[in-house]
Amino acid sequence: MRAIEFAGAGGPEVLRIVDRPRPEAGPGEVLIRVAAAGLNRADVQQRRGFYAPPPGASDIPGLEVSGTVAALGSGVDRFEVGASVCALLTGGGYAEYVAVPVGQVLPVPVGMPTVDAAALPEVTCTVWSNLVMTARITSGDWVLIHGGAGGIGTMATQLVAAVGAHPVVTAGSGSKIEYCRSFGAEAGINYRDEDFVERMRVISGGHGADAVLDVVGAAYLDRNIRALAFGGRLVVIGLQGGATGELDLGLLMSRRARVIGTTLRARPAEEKARIVAEVAEHVWPLVEAGTVRAAVEARFPLERAAEAHEYFDSGEHTGKILLTM
Repeated sequence: MRAIEFAGAGGPEVLRIVDRPRPEAGPGEVLIRVAAAGLNRADVQQRRGFYAPPPGASDIPGLEVSGTVAALGSGVDRFEVGASVCALLTGGGYAEYVAVPVGQVLPVPVGMPTVDAAALPEVTCTVWSNLVMTARITSGDWVLIHGGAGGIGTMATQLVAAVGAHPVVTAGSGSKIEYCRSFGAEAGINYRDEDFVERMRVISGGHGADAVLDVVGAAYLDRNIRALAFGGRLVVIGLQGGATGELDLGLLMSRRARVIGTTLRARPAEEKARIVAEVAEHVWPLVEAGTVRAAVEARFPLERAAEAHEYFDSGEHTGKILLTM
């Protein structure tokens, strides 16, 4: 089968198409013939040599796919061969076939093209597990979402609004803020020329953020704490701004706040299955009703994967980028 691998660490030029053995569906697994794979920042970090796959995971990049069921492993009776599905992966998505534990497989939402469903698993599972299952946001909460125009940001905005909370985003331009508003953002903060701590206070009427979803890390640590309301939760899911920062524990204590760091990729299959089950129960009906939509901006054929990565690196993109087979 055709697949993408990284010929060393570096820029998009290290991507190359290779021929790999087609995987088999092991016990409890579903073999998917891939229609499309989502491009995520984790893939870019792996390409740069900063995010190695967990032990035992495929070295082929790609954390989410959509396609059709090609075969079922022993003990699997939830899907039929030929069914349209999408899946959350630990790796292996940039390929024509991938074998996935059945607990990480979802049906393509009714009414959605199979290709576009590749934009859903990683972002829905990341947002739901972090903001709802971990940070426990509820109706009326104020939620600050960094990187609002990206795949995670657009999904977070929609799901925050869906639970009755108030999504506020940061983005790097006025046009990106307007893009975020099209997904339900109540307000936007241009991080290039506005202080998001002060603006968050003003927007929330002096309350602050009950939860912050952060992809930046160290560079925002102090300001994120200052932006929190009393009892607020800071959830760090990315380290674009570094991994080591100084934390004012007195400020943290005075806010009665919590700092939570999570990753999704390295979690055990059983834990991923619980997240996927909650997403199927709570998020899929919203997608099928049109309340939540996939923010697919661009599609590149697998042969142009390097071009897709180059576009991602430019920072000009919004929403999700897909690789199609």
